Amino acid sequence: MNSKDLSMKEKIGQMIMVGIDTNYITDRIKKLIIKYKVGGILLYRKNFNTYSDMINLINELKKLNQNNKIPLFIAIDQEGGRVNRMPPEIKNLPSANKLAQLNNLDILLDSTKITSKLLKASGFNINFAPVLDIKRFSDSHPIGDRCYGETKEDIIKYGIPVMKEFQKHGIIPVIKHFPGHGATNKDSHFLLPIIKSNIKELEKNDIYPFRKAISEGADAVLVSHLLIRNETGIYPASLSRKFITNYLRKKYRFKGLIITDDLKMKSIRFIYGAILAVEKAFQAGNDIILFRFNHKEEEKAIKRILNLSKHKKIKESQINRSVNRILKMKQKYNISDDILATELDIEKINTEIGKIRKEANI
Repeated sequence: MNSKDLSMKEKIGQMIMVGIDTNYITDRIKKLIIKYKVGGILLYRKNFNTYSDMINLINELKKLNQNNKIPLFIAIDQEGGRVNRMPPEIKNLPSANKLAQLNNLDILLDSTKITSKLLKASGFNINFAPVLDIKRFSDSHPIGDRCYGETKEDIIKYGIPVMKEFQKHGIIPVIKHFPGHGATNKDSHFLLPIIKSNIKELEKNDIYPFRKAISEGADAVLVSHLLIRNETGIYPASLSRKFITNYLRKKYRFKGLIITDDLKMKSIRFIYGAILAVEKAFQAGNDIILFRFNHKEEEKAIKRILNLSKHKKIKESQINRSVNRILKMKQKYNISDDILATELDIEKINTEIGKIRKEANI
């Protein structure tokens, strides 16, 4: 199947990934899946209280989408450490920085293997990890201990094998936060960070691990809400067509998925508003636009994109290219809504995690 087999509404839907704000499927989510054919759902820790709840929710989403032509991306941010979305029955794996400090790649890959197995069996197919940012600030910094090290060499040494381990076990890894959140001490959840480094410095350091990962087969890149003077124009990287086209697509010849960071973040929503942010994200050339607004804003945003495409303000050829990348990725990873999630032996998983935690002195 390719973009020619889909209506414009179905194409636009495939390019949208939404979050859930409750621990059950609301009418909003049902409408987004059934009427607007959204291509993906991002889940958070707040969406379930127990492991069984998580499994049941994912299976309910899959069943809800089974009458649509294209299966769902079901995504999560599962890094370990402070970014832990798993239910409380499952022990938490150490952060990236904690594991990297062991200087033992086997242990790091064992940790990734455990995460991959758990996500795969539970019905997830995308993980927003690994973090390829460079650690320049304290552990409590927005990126902090989520990084693999303080140099680009450390990031490459540990981050790229983690990326490949996820791929090996059937989970699509999304490397983040391009072009490098370690270049600023501001939190893009609240403020729009301005990177003062020039592009040559960024290419030499912060962008370099991403460039290396792309050359070694990265499937997907998350573009962050970072404004680079003289490079992204008046918009952050996530909304800058110039930056996405020149750096990800052309300069680095990236053919995988480009995904925005969440457009609900205050740094974006308060400056641009929900509707304009979604519009700019589409026009910039992102393949998947990630957001979680209220149902009225979401419907307005989707209708706005449909109207822009109808009047050629967003080229159909651009939409087709994005949709074909999405379909290709779903086919590559054999994503299916017919394969329901199954519960693993949590006691066994926790024993494996316990060994990793002991190695990391947690």
